[in-house]
Amino acid sequence: MVRLFSWHRLTRKTLIQIPAQSISFSRFVSQSISEDIYDPPFSSTSRPSNSKKIKKKASKGASNLKEDPKVPLKSDLPFDFRYSYSETNPSVEPISFREPPKFSPFGPGRLDRKWTGTFAPAQQEVDPEKVAEKNNRVLGDPLSEEEIAELVERYRHNDCTRQINLGKGGVTHNMLDDIHNHWKRAEAVRIKCLGVPTLDMDSICFHLEDKSGGKIIYRNINILILYRGRNYDPKCRPVIPLMLWKPYAPIYPRLVKNVVDGLTHEEMKEMRNRGLNCLPLMKLTRNGVYVNVVERMREAFKTEDVVRLDCTHAGTSDCKRIGVKLRDLVPCVPILFKDEQIILWRGKIELEQRSDPLIENSNS
Repeated sequence: MVRLFSWHRLTRKTLIQIPAQSISFSRFVSQSISEDIYDPPFSSTSRPSNSKKIKKKASKGASNLKEDPKVPLKSDLPFDFRYSYSETNPSVEPISFREPPKFSPFGPGRLDRKWTGTFAPAQQEVDPEKVAEKNNRVLGDPLSEEEIAELVERYRHNDCTRQINLGKGGVTHNMLDDIHNHWKRAEAVRIKCLGVPTLDMDSICFHLEDKSGGKIIYRNINILILYRGRNYDPKCRPVIPLMLWKPYAPIYPRLVKNVVDGLTHEEMKEMRNRGLNCLPLMKLTRNGVYVNVVERMREAFKTEDVVRLDCTHAGTSDCKRIGVKLRDLVPCVPILFKDEQIILWRGKIELEQRSDPLIENSNS
């Protein structure tokens, strides 16, 4: 017990006899820790954020958008703005809309054209001759065979960096901006087409040339090379307002009728059963190349009146789009969509066209 008390006294004396220098150093350390709030080993508090500066920047950006004289944008492009130019038929009017037409995909107050639910019409009537003259002026003199061969060799390969993939949306509005962005640093752009639009490559080529003002100098199955022109100036590119989101597709009239005009219910039922039981003409895969489908359908309808297409891996939405395109291109009549199988009937129009030459020969 005596030893413990003596030890306690010694420790008290040593603590009391701490030099003044060490006390001043401890005070300095405590002051430095209190001044530096952000010190991970000693403090769990995070560095304070400059919220006032962020709010000021955000308010400045919002005021700039309101005071910007370029909003709403004014574009002099001589055509109606649509989400897709090659996959929509302007002659077919929708019966209703899935969203009100007042919601423009270009954003509220960002475009001087009104959105009708399917397109934004041009403000002024356009003279096609003046538009053709302007495009010819930009294209300049025709390319020689050597120049075309050089451009094709540069851009036709799969490792080309100047490439745009064209999918089931076809020639979309925002794709025009992508084309002009590539034309800033390259004379041509490579376009790879896949999916439903490849059923009608002529339509894709027409809309690419018509909407962009360029010239297609190479076409091989589903690969296109679009040339910008000799006199193209990136500083004078047209104003292309971008769609901020994809608009909902409107509701169109029913594609397949219960009973086709000119046929009875029993005949329709018999043709549908016969189509489901026959061998498929082709098997279509998802995002495939359907360049030769129309020709094979026309050849098949010369000997058969009902044809089945197997679209098991294509998807339900693509089946409907394929049926719509084949109806207009072949032409034919879709009579059934079931389990991703398309049953097509050649229709009575084909029979009447076949019977006409026979009647003329017999009369002669």
